[in-house]
Amino acid sequence: MPSQRRGVSPVTYRDRVEATGLGVRCEGVVHLYRTFGGHDVVALRGVDLVIAPGERVAFLGPSGSGKSTLLTLLGGIQKPSAGRIFLGDAEISRMGERQLSRIRSRQVSTMLQGATRNLLPYATARQNIAFARLSLTAEEKREALVDRELLRRVGLEEQVDQVVSTMSGGQRQRLALACAVATAPRLLLADEPTSQLGHEDRDHVLHLIHSLGDDFGTTIVVVTHQPEVAETFPRSVKMLGGRVGAEGREGSEYAVVGEDGVLHLPGHVAADWPAGTLVRFEDDGDGRLVLTRATHERVTQEGAQP
Repeated sequence: MPSQRRGVSPVTYRDRVEATGLGVRCEGVVHLYRTFGGHDVVALRGVDLVIAPGERVAFLGPSGSGKSTLLTLLGGIQKPSAGRIFLGDAEISRMGERQLSRIRSRQVSTMLQGATRNLLPYATARQNIAFARLSLTAEEKREALVDRELLRRVGLEEQVDQVVSTMSGGQRQRLALACAVATAPRLLLADEPTSQLGHEDRDHVLHLIHSLGDDFGTTIVVVTHQPEVAETFPRSVKMLGGRVGAEGREGSEYAVVGEDGVLHLPGHVAADWPAGTLVRFEDDGDGRLVLTRATHERVTQEGAQP
Protein backbone atom coordinates (compact mmCIF):
# COMPACT_ATOMS: atom_id res chain seq x y z
CA MET A 1 0.00 0.00 0.00
CA PRO A 2 1.35 3.48 -0.73
CA SER A 3 2.55 5.23 2.39
CA GLN A 4 0.74 8.43 1.43
CA ARG A 5 -2.89 8.51 0.31
CA ARG A 6 -3.70 10.95 -2.48
CA GLY A 7 -7.31 11.46 -1.49
CA VAL A 8 -8.77 10.92 -4.94
CA SER A 9 -11.12 8.20 -6.07
CA PRO A 10 -11.41 6.70 -9.56
CA VAL A 11 -15.19 6.44 -9.13
CA THR A 12 -17.54 8.15 -11.56
CA TYR A 13 -21.05 9.34 -10.72
CA ARG A 14 -22.44 9.11 -7.18
CA ASP A 15 -23.62 12.66 -6.52
CA ARG A 16 -27.29 11.79 -6.72
CA VAL A 17 -27.16 8.30 -5.17
CA GLU A 18 -25.55 7.27 -1.91
CA ALA A 19 -23.21 4.43 -2.79
CA THR A 20 -23.41 1.20 -0.82
CA GLY A 21 -21.50 -2.01 -1.20
CA LEU A 22 -23.13 -5.26 -2.21
CA GLY A 23 -22.98 -8.17 0.24
CA VAL A 24 -21.96 -11.66 -0.92
CA ARG A 25 -23.02 -15.06 0.43
CA CYS A 26 -22.02 -18.55 -0.72
CA GLU A 27 -23.76 -21.66 0.58
CA GLY A 28 -22.18 -25.03 -0.20
CA VAL A 29 -20.85 -23.91 -3.59
CA VAL A 30 -19.45 -26.73 -5.73
CA HIS A 31 -18.08 -26.31 -9.24
CA LEU A 32 -16.88 -28.94 -11.72
CA TYR A 33 -15.44 -28.49 -15.17
CA ARG A 34 -14.51 -30.96 -17.87
CA THR A 35 -11.02 -31.13 -19.38
CA PHE A 36 -10.30 -31.54 -23.08
CA GLY A 37 -9.59 -35.18 -22.29
CA GLY A 38 -13.14 -35.63 -21.00
CA HIS A 39 -12.24 -35.83 -17.31
CA ASP A 40 -14.29 -34.02 -14.65
CA VAL A 41 -12.26 -31.83 -12.30
CA VAL A 42 -13.66 -30.46 -9.03
CA ALA A 43 -12.58 -26.82 -8.76
CA LEU A 44 -14.67 -25.93 -5.67
CA ARG A 45 -15.71 -28.32 -2.91
CA GLY A 46 -18.53 -26.89 -0.81
CA VAL A 47 -17.51 -23.27 -0.26
CA ASP A 48 -19.36 -21.41 2.52
CA LEU A 49 -18.51 -17.73 2.69
CA VAL A 50 -20.04 -14.42 3.76
CA ILE A 51 -18.68 -11.02 2.71
CA ALA A 52 -20.37 -8.01 4.29
CA PRO A 53 -21.41 -4.96 2.25
CA GLY A 54 -18.43 -2.64 1.89
CA GLU A 55 -15.91 -5.25 3.02
CA ARG A 56 -12.53 -5.56 1.30
CA VAL A 57 -11.21 -9.12 0.91
CA ALA A 58 -8.14 -10.60 -0.74
CA PHE A 59 -8.18 -14.24 -1.91
CA LEU A 60 -4.88 -16.10 -1.72
CA GLY A 61 -3.94 -19.64 -2.70
CA PRO A 62 -1.73 -21.74 -4.96
CA SER A 63 -2.54 -22.25 -8.62
CA GLY A 64 -5.53 -24.56 -8.99
CA SER A 65 -6.93 -23.81 -5.53
CA GLY A 66 -10.19 -22.45 -6.96
CA LYS A 67 -9.82 -18.75 -6.16
CA SER A 68 -10.21 -17.48 -9.74
CA THR A 69 -13.09 -19.88 -10.37
CA LEU A 70 -14.89 -18.53 -7.32
CA LEU A 71 -14.39 -14.97 -8.56
CA THR A 72 -16.08 -15.74 -11.90
CA LEU A 73 -19.00 -17.35 -10.05
CA LEU A 74 -19.44 -14.28 -7.85
CA GLY A 75 -19.47 -12.12 -10.98
CA GLY A 76 -22.16 -14.22 -12.62
CA ILE A 77 -19.82 -15.16 -15.47
CA GLN A 78 -20.31 -18.85 -14.67
CA LYS A 79 -22.92 -20.72 -12.64
CA PRO A 80 -22.00 -23.18 -9.89
CA SER A 81 -22.56 -26.90 -10.39
CA ALA A 82 -24.25 -26.99 -6.97
CA GLY A 83 -24.89 -24.66 -4.06
CA ARG A 84 -26.23 -21.12 -3.90
CA ILE A 85 -24.70 -17.67 -4.40
CA PHE A 86 -26.36 -14.44 -3.27
CA LEU A 87 -25.45 -10.86 -4.14
CA GLY A 88 -27.40 -8.82 -1.66
CA ASP A 89 -30.81 -10.48 -1.54
CA ALA A 90 -30.65 -11.75 -5.12
CA GLU A 91 -29.70 -15.38 -5.75
CA ILE A 92 -27.62 -15.17 -8.91
CA SER A 93 -26.96 -18.92 -9.05
CA ARG A 94 -30.53 -19.47 -10.31
CA MET A 95 -30.95 -16.37 -12.45
CA GLY A 96 -31.59 -16.30 -16.16
CA GLU A 97 -29.04 -14.73 -18.48
CA ARG A 98 -31.09 -11.55 -18.99
CA GLN A 99 -31.19 -10.82 -15.26
CA LEU A 100 -27.52 -11.69 -14.88
CA SER A 101 -26.58 -9.34 -17.70
CA ARG A 102 -28.42 -6.50 -15.98
CA ILE A 103 -26.55 -7.12 -12.71
CA ARG A 104 -23.18 -7.44 -14.45
CA SER A 105 -23.67 -4.21 -16.34
CA ARG A 106 -25.02 -2.08 -13.48
CA GLN A 107 -23.92 -3.43 -10.09
CA VAL A 108 -20.93 -5.74 -10.49
CA SER A 109 -17.68 -5.14 -12.33
CA THR A 110 -15.17 -7.94 -12.95
CA MET A 111 -11.55 -7.36 -13.94
CA LEU A 112 -10.20 -10.54 -15.51
CA GLN A 113 -6.55 -11.50 -15.15
CA GLY A 114 -4.42 -9.69 -17.71
CA ALA A 115 -5.24 -6.09 -18.56
CA THR A 116 -5.69 -6.71 -22.28
CA ARG A 117 -8.58 -9.13 -21.59
CA ASN A 118 -10.54 -6.14 -20.23
CA LEU A 119 -9.72 -3.66 -22.99
CA LEU A 120 -10.17 -3.09 -26.72
CA PRO A 121 -6.50 -3.06 -27.85
CA TYR A 122 -7.22 -1.20 -31.10
CA ALA A 123 -9.17 1.60 -29.36
CA THR A 124 -8.01 4.66 -27.41
CA ALA A 125 -8.34 5.13 -23.65
CA ARG A 126 -11.31 7.46 -24.17
CA GLN A 127 -13.05 4.96 -26.44
CA ASN A 128 -12.56 2.15 -23.91
CA ILE A 129 -14.21 4.26 -21.21
CA ALA A 130 -17.14 4.96 -23.54
CA PHE A 131 -17.49 1.25 -24.30
CA ALA A 132 -17.56 0.43 -20.57
CA ARG A 133 -20.46 2.88 -20.14
CA LEU A 134 -22.71 1.54 -22.89
CA SER A 135 -25.18 0.20 -20.30
CA LEU A 136 -25.73 3.61 -18.66
CA THR A 137 -28.80 5.68 -19.39
CA ALA A 138 -28.42 9.03 -21.12
CA GLU A 139 -28.96 10.82 -17.79
CA GLU A 140 -26.34 8.71 -16.03
CA LYS A 141 -23.83 9.38 -18.79
CA ARG A 142 -24.40 13.13 -18.41
CA GLU A 143 -23.81 12.90 -14.64
CA ALA A 144 -20.77 10.64 -14.94
CA LEU A 145 -17.26 11.94 -14.52
CA VAL A 146 -15.99 13.16 -17.88
CA ASP A 147 -13.52 10.83 -19.57
CA ARG A 148 -10.49 13.08 -19.15
CA GLU A 149 -11.15 13.59 -15.43
CA LEU A 150 -11.58 9.87 -14.82
CA LEU A 151 -8.35 9.16 -16.67
CA ARG A 152 -6.58 11.93 -14.75
CA ARG A 153 -7.50 10.23 -11.50
CA VAL A 154 -5.77 7.03 -12.61
CA GLY A 155 -2.73 8.93 -13.88
CA LEU A 156 -3.55 8.64 -17.61
CA GLU A 157 -4.55 12.19 -18.52
CA GLU A 158 -1.83 12.35 -21.18
CA GLN A 159 -2.95 9.03 -22.69
CA VAL A 160 -6.60 9.98 -23.27
CA ASP A 161 -6.32 9.53 -27.05
CA GLN A 162 -3.57 6.90 -27.03
CA VAL A 163 -4.29 3.47 -28.48
CA VAL A 164 -4.15 0.68 -25.88
CA SER A 165 -1.74 -1.47 -27.89
CA THR A 166 0.93 1.25 -27.55
CA MET A 167 0.62 1.58 -23.76
CA SER A 168 2.90 0.09 -21.12
CA GLY A 169 1.73 -2.75 -18.87
CA GLY A 170 1.15 -0.43 -15.94
CA GLN A 171 -0.83 2.03 -18.05
CA ARG A 172 -3.05 -0.76 -19.38
CA GLN A 173 -3.75 -2.06 -15.89
CA ARG A 174 -4.73 1.39 -14.66
CA LEU A 175 -6.95 1.89 -17.69
CA ALA A 176 -8.58 -1.49 -17.04
CA LEU A 177 -9.36 -0.33 -13.50
CA ALA A 178 -10.76 2.97 -14.77
CA CYS A 179 -13.05 1.05 -17.11
CA ALA A 180 -14.07 -1.30 -14.29
CA VAL A 181 -15.23 1.57 -12.09
CA ALA A 182 -16.64 3.73 -14.90
CA THR A 183 -20.18 2.67 -13.96
CA ALA A 184 -19.60 3.05 -10.18
CA PRO A 185 -20.25 -0.64 -9.35
CA ARG A 186 -21.38 -1.78 -5.91
CA LEU A 187 -19.12 -4.85 -6.12
CA LEU A 188 -15.66 -4.84 -7.70
CA LEU A 189 -14.06 -8.21 -8.47
CA ALA A 190 -10.43 -8.15 -9.61
CA ASP A 191 -8.33 -11.17 -10.61
CA GLU A 192 -4.60 -10.47 -10.12
CA PRO A 193 -4.91 -6.70 -10.75
CA THR A 194 -1.26 -6.07 -9.80
CA SER A 195 0.42 -9.07 -11.43
CA GLN A 196 3.44 -8.30 -13.61
CA LEU A 197 3.57 -4.70 -12.39
CA GLY A 198 6.54 -2.87 -10.89
CA HIS A 199 6.32 -1.61 -7.33
CA GLU A 200 5.25 1.92 -8.31
CA ASP A 201 2.49 0.80 -10.66
CA ARG A 202 1.36 -1.87 -8.17
CA ASP A 203 1.07 0.71 -5.39
CA HIS A 204 -0.81 3.10 -7.67
CA VAL A 205 -3.36 0.43 -8.60
CA LEU A 206 -3.76 -0.63 -4.95
CA HIS A 207 -4.29 2.99 -3.92
CA LEU A 208 -7.04 3.37 -6.50
CA ILE A 209 -8.74 0.14 -5.42
CA HIS A 210 -8.70 1.06 -1.73
CA SER A 211 -9.89 4.60 -2.51
CA LEU A 212 -13.01 3.10 -4.00
CA GLY A 213 -13.76 1.40 -0.67
CA ASP A 214 -12.73 4.39 1.45
CA ASP A 215 -14.85 6.94 -0.39
CA PHE A 216 -17.91 4.98 -1.43
CA GLY A 217 -18.13 1.78 0.60
CA THR A 218 -17.84 -0.44 -2.48
CA THR A 219 -17.41 -4.14 -1.72
CA ILE A 220 -14.04 -5.25 -3.13
CA VAL A 221 -12.81 -8.81 -3.73
CA VAL A 222 -9.32 -9.28 -5.14
CA VAL A 223 -7.52 -12.47 -6.15
CA THR A 224 -3.75 -12.30 -5.73
CA HIS A 225 -0.74 -14.57 -5.34
CA GLN A 226 1.26 -11.77 -3.66
CA PRO A 227 1.18 -11.80 0.19
CA GLU A 228 2.31 -8.17 0.26
CA VAL A 229 -0.82 -7.22 -1.70
CA ALA A 230 -3.11 -9.28 0.56
CA GLU A 231 -1.60 -7.60 3.62
CA THR A 232 -3.10 -4.27 2.54
CA PHE A 233 -6.60 -5.74 2.91
CA PRO A 234 -8.43 -5.96 6.26
CA ARG A 235 -9.40 -9.57 5.52
CA SER A 236 -7.71 -12.33 3.54
CA VAL A 237 -9.15 -15.72 2.58
CA LYS A 238 -6.81 -18.59 1.72
CA MET A 239 -8.13 -21.17 -0.72
CA LEU A 240 -6.76 -24.71 -0.47
CA GLY A 241 -7.96 -27.63 -2.58
CA GLY A 242 -11.17 -25.92 -3.63
CA ARG A 243 -12.11 -24.98 -0.07
CA VAL A 244 -11.72 -22.01 2.24
CA GLY A 245 -8.82 -23.26 4.33
CA ALA A 246 -7.85 -20.24 6.44
CA GLU A 247 -8.61 -16.58 7.01
CA GLY A 248 -6.58 -13.62 8.13
CA ARG A 249 -8.27 -10.78 9.97
CA GLU A 250 -6.46 -7.74 11.34
CA GLY A 251 -3.13 -9.53 11.51
CA SER A 252 -4.43 -12.78 13.06
CA GLU A 253 -4.67 -16.09 11.19
CA TYR A 254 -7.65 -18.41 11.64
CA ALA A 255 -8.22 -21.95 10.38
CA VAL A 256 -11.69 -22.61 8.94
CA VAL A 257 -13.56 -25.82 9.75
CA GLY A 258 -14.87 -27.24 6.50
CA GLU A 259 -17.40 -29.91 5.57
CA ASP A 260 -17.07 -33.16 7.57
CA GLY A 261 -14.80 -31.38 10.05
CA VAL A 262 -11.93 -30.84 7.59
CA LEU A 263 -9.39 -28.42 9.07
CA HIS A 264 -6.44 -27.00 7.14
CA LEU A 265 -3.43 -26.35 9.35
CA PRO A 266 -1.44 -23.12 8.90
CA GLY A 267 1.33 -23.52 6.33
CA HIS A 268 4.23 -23.43 8.78
CA VAL A 269 2.58 -26.16 10.90
CA ALA A 270 1.60 -28.36 7.95
CA ALA A 271 5.22 -28.29 6.73
CA ASP A 272 6.33 -29.96 9.99
CA TRP A 273 3.24 -32.17 10.37
CA PRO A 274 2.94 -34.07 7.07
CA ALA A 275 -0.11 -36.05 5.99
CA GLY A 276 -0.57 -39.10 8.20
CA THR A 277 0.68 -37.41 11.38
CA LEU A 278 -1.24 -38.55 14.47
CA VAL A 279 -2.57 -35.52 16.37
CA ARG A 280 -4.15 -35.46 19.84
CA PHE A 281 -6.97 -32.99 20.63
CA GLU A 282 -7.38 -31.94 24.28
CA ASP A 283 -9.69 -29.37 25.87
CA ASP A 284 -7.73 -27.24 28.34
CA GLY A 285 -10.92 -26.35 30.24
CA ASP A 286 -10.79 -22.66 29.31
CA GLY A 287 -12.51 -22.96 25.95
CA ARG A 288 -9.27 -23.69 24.06
CA LEU A 289 -8.44 -26.82 22.11
CA VAL A 290 -4.82 -27.96 22.38
CA LEU A 291 -3.30 -29.96 19.51
CA THR A 292 -0.23 -32.07 20.18
CA ARG A 293 1.67 -34.32 17.80
CA ALA A 294 2.19 -37.87 19.00
CA THR A 295 5.74 -39.23 19.00
CA HIS A 296 6.62 -42.38 17.06
CA GLU A 297 6.97 -44.32 20.29
CA ARG A 298 3.57 -43.20 21.51
CA VAL A 299 1.94 -44.11 18.18
CA THR A 300 3.49 -47.58 18.36
CA GLN A 301 2.25 -48.14 21.91
CA GLU A 302 -1.26 -46.93 21.16
CA GLY A 303 -1.37 -49.05 18.03
CA ALA A 304 -0.51 -52.13 20.07
CA GLN A 305 -3.40 -51.69 22.50
CA PRO A 306 -6.37 -54.04 22.07
